[in-house]
Amino acid sequence: MNGILPLWKERGMTSHDCVFKLRKILKTKKVGHTGTLDPGVEGVLPICIGQATRIAEYLTDAGKEYEAIVSISRTTTTEDAEGETVEQDNTHKSISKDELMQALHQLTGEIEQTPPMYSAVKVNGRRLYEYARKGETVERPTRKVTIYSLQLLDDRELFEGEEITFKIRIACSKGTYIRTLAVQIGEILGFPAHMASLIRTKSGSFTGEKCYTLQQIENFMEEGTIHDIIFPVEYALSSFPFIEITEQNEKQILNGQVLPKHSLLTEHDKIVFTKNSKAIAVYIQHPEKMDLMKPEKMFPIVT
Repeated sequence: MNGILPLWKERGMTSHDCVFKLRKILKTKKVGHTGTLDPGVEGVLPICIGQATRIAEYLTDAGKEYEAIVSISRTTTTEDAEGETVEQDNTHKSISKDELMQALHQLTGEIEQTPPMYSAVKVNGRRLYEYARKGETVERPTRKVTIYSLQLLDDRELFEGEEITFKIRIACSKGTYIRTLAVQIGEILGFPAHMASLIRTKSGSFTGEKCYTLQQIENFMEEGTIHDIIFPVEYALSSFPFIEITEQNEKQILNGQVLPKHSLLTEHDKIVFTKNSKAIAVYIQHPEKMDLMKPEKMFPIVT
């Protein structure tokens, strides 16, 4: 069994829980997820099976889309609704749509974020949440992420109350913390804020409409139709150019040799060589010799 299974991760489960259960359902050990979703988050989590685990990093690196509810009222230790309150503002608030749109505009494009203390980012060999659980503090490095688009999913012209909530849609690069983004929106508006809820609606080329729950996947397995919902490796590589091998270069590519650089690598990070439309190798620019390319991934030919 090889390919990508589009899982809809339900709330209350860790990404590792999903992998553990799928190994049992699919009766195979070679299963891996493509980017951790916190237990309180639901949504798209592509799962790589068999040979597809070789390209899990490509899916992890792909852009993501989310829908989040932001609460303007309090900040928390975890930057989401699960944490303990750090700061609370119970005053009556009034925020215009224009003010909110300006805040979203300021956070669109390349921005800097400081990862939450309750996160898996490593500092000095330890994950930040390990420091947080022991009540220790450590300097957290900022990171640059890209917010491709930030939309307000609310038609109100005025947002009022002691607690103000609104829904946003985010398209972003990997490594973006939506929890932190919610806090940043609050900071621009001048109020404490946190992320009240989050759904991942897209990961790479996989959308929620293409996903299945663990129970649905188990049903497909019992019915013997599981292959109907598994996407081939080529689908996950579709953002890169495909080149069918020729008799002239077939042996060299199958042996993973370094080759003269293909012209398409001037425009793309990677190119995919195929045989009979099946991916057999992913090539990248040679790191030291600009006129050459080298294999990054090789796939066995399945006959």
